[in-house]
Amino acid sequence: MTHTTDATGTSETDGTTGALTGTATPDDAGAPPIPRQPRPAGAGRAAELAARFPALHAPQYWAWGRYDAQFSTVLPPDELVTNIHLVGFTDGGRVVLCRDDRDHWFLPGGTREHGESVDSCLVRELREEAGARLLGEPVWLGAHRCVTDDPVPYRPWQPHPEKAWLWGWAEIAVDSVPTNPDDGEQVVEVRAADPAEAQRLLLSGHDAWWGELIALAVELRSRPH
Repeated sequence: MTHTTDATGTSETDGTTGALTGTATPDDAGAPPIPRQPRPAGAGRAAELAARFPALHAPQYWAWGRYDAQFSTVLPPDELVTNIHLVGFTDGGRVVLCRDDRDHWFLPGGTREHGESVDSCLVRELREEAGARLLGEPVWLGAHRCVTDDPVPYRPWQPHPEKAWLWGWAEIAVDSVPTNPDDGEQVVEVRAADPAEAQRLLLSGHDAWWGELIALAVELRSRPH
């Protein structure tokens, strides 16, 4: 059985059903097991979060992929998750951000490869983009459920026209340099910034909901697990 906690602080021990199902096993890079059974938010708690973080929960249109997107603390099925991104905290509660060769700041994470698990994708993307590794289990904040009117998926093996972007937070250590694979962003700087500075940097190139995403992660991290 696997014990898990979602963005609402709800925890449950179960090994049979739910979103993102699977078995918690260590990945090849030696990271700790990642919880496999995040549970949906209670209706009251979800409504409270939506009221407190309105920009994050507002309907979005992502023109770059022609996606209509909506954030929810109710986690999607594993088969819909195509992208995973992390608010990674270092000692002192600083947030790890990456800057690429276009001078664009972003949270580490990226696209799942064909047949890749959520666990392995998260570990790989942290190493590629931030030179970082997990120090503990991530907590899933929620996901953007997306629907596109593009006629074909971004990659042939991805679900279409619906997909999901999964967001989480975790304690991490930056202990090397980004590996910068040829087919990924070319990271030129990794910075551990205090949350207010991280929000400022992200908002220089993103919509307001990115700041609320950081605020939500900071709040949940401050609560007893």
